[in-house]
Amino acid sequence: MMISIRGEHLEVTEALRDYVDKKLTRLERYFEAPLTSDVQVKLSVIKGLQSIEVSIPLTGVLLRAEERNADMYASIDLVVDKLERQIRKHKTRTNRKIRQEGGKRDLFKVETSAVTYVEEEEDFELVRNKRFDLKPMDVEEAILQMNMVGHSFFVFSNMDTDTVNVVYKRNDGKYGLIEPAI
Repeated sequence: MMISIRGEHLEVTEALRDYVDKKLTRLERYFEAPLTSDVQVKLSVIKGLQSIEVSIPLTGVLLRAEERNADMYASIDLVVDKLERQIRKHKTRTNRKIRQEGGKRDLFKVETSAVTYVEEEEDFELVRNKRFDLKPMDVEEAILQMNMVGHSFFVFSNMDTDTVNVVYKRNDGKYGLIEPAI
């Protein structure tokens, strides 16, 4: 597993680098073959909190976890726990799909320990459906509208590009724009 670590507003010390490497290489035990993709790790400090973001691209899925805590080492531990849950969940779904399709081999290692993890399948329950007319506006007006209604995102028709866009408020207090790739 190749781990690429970068710091943002933070110097990545050798001790931090070793700790991240030690914790993330623990995840290799879940895979049949060694990972060929690069694991991206970003360590940063946001509003006084130590933050870590980890992205692991796999075939057909991107595992990503983010955690913030007052202590960087605690953030690293928590993000690895999140990634382990994601891997187990993905492993369960993938292996179930392979068995249903008559596959002969699991993509992930089968655990032989006495401890058995029972993953609950999440039911995605749609509880509300909204329809509204998209008023053509520019990005600045969309941000103002979003702040006016008190939401963290706002869907609008971009008058400059004639496409549907989404503006959203980021965790760092700034704004982001999602545009369709055409």
